Amino acid sequence: MSRDEKNSVSDTGEAQANLRSGWTTGACAAAAATAAYGALLSGRFPDPVSIELPRGQTPSFALYDSALDGDLAMAAIEKDAGDDPDVTHGAIIRVHLRLLTGVAGPPGEIVFKAGPGVGTVTRPGLPLAVGEPAINPGPRRMIEDNIRAAGFASDGPGGLEITISIDDGEALAARTWNPRLGILGGLSVLGTTGIVHPYSCSAWIASIRQAVDVARAGGITHVAAATGSTSEQAAARLLGLPETALIDMGDFAGGLLKYVRHHPISKLSIAGGFGKLSKLADGHLDLHSKRSQVNPGFLAGLAKEAGADDGLQRAIATADSAGHILEIVLGAEFPLADLVAAKARQVALEQLHGAGDAEILIFDRSGALQGRAPVSGP
Repeated sequence: MSRDEKNSVSDTGEAQANLRSGWTTGACAAAAATAAYGALLSGRFPDPVSIELPRGQTPSFALYDSALDGDLAMAAIEKDAGDDPDVTHGAIIRVHLRLLTGVAGPPGEIVFKAGPGVGTVTRPGLPLAVGEPAINPGPRRMIEDNIRAAGFASDGPGGLEITISIDDGEALAARTWNPRLGILGGLSVLGTTGIVHPYSCSAWIASIRQAVDVARAGGITHVAAATGSTSEQAAARLLGLPETALIDMGDFAGGLLKYVRHHPISKLSIAGGFGKLSKLADGHLDLHSKRSQVNPGFLAGLAKEAGADDGLQRAIATADSAGHILEIVLGAEFPLADLVAAKARQVALEQLHGAGDAEILIFDRSGALQGRAPVSGP
């Protein structure tokens, strides 16, 4: 059996029946920590090493690397994210364990530190204090539970220092939201359940929520959420907002709006292309092409309500793409993009339930503003 086969788990979800699930960074860190602690106890590394996840699964992980030197042990796991397009797939998660004998402090204390490639929290709003290593509470509990199950007593002498590193983590972090969220120097160690379900997009939605939390903690009262980089850059220029007020929501308009409903922000600007935001206007909260489609009939109906002639209505209804529809209405100097923006704003306000105000900004592929439904007040 290969390392990839050992470090993987089959997905039981019907929608993803043919895709392989994988392990979170937190699960890999827990496995490496458990192996390292086993070596401190016995002088030998268990390989493969088994851990228990929060929901009771007991996977085994093959070791990628290991070293033992007195009261210091290191074990490493190569992360397998299964069939999920995870930026950390294949990353090497290293854990160094050091026994803190004769050190002042509570007996049996476990101390977490960030090694190379693991970031440090520099802004409030995250589930960790400023200055803490970016090892989330879920993975910390997972690591502690497995270490204590292996024999580390809460009332024993001394403590245990756990340093987590990720090879090339700082370079990988540049491809994540971490710099924008104020997590500097590397990646975060994440994962509540320990399992990565392919294309569940849970990490993206979690990042949206973290971005809202960081903005609120920083006193920001106006944020812009965009469906992509072109609309994000255009919105930033138009509104003059700092990077900390920008949220890459992707297709998850519903996830953003529902979170803001319970974590209010005074003003929310939603920016995107004509096609994506026409789907929001049509009542869709998931804007992905696999889960919602542009509806030319709906757009033709909006045009009809606003007085478009029969020829323009037919042209809209029979167009083969959202881009083609936008070309048609711009050529006819008909304000369909404004109508779509107004309808999308209505849908957004219904989701917010009074938790702040919203505006909609529609940009074309060049970043030019083509439609807008502003907030009700200044």
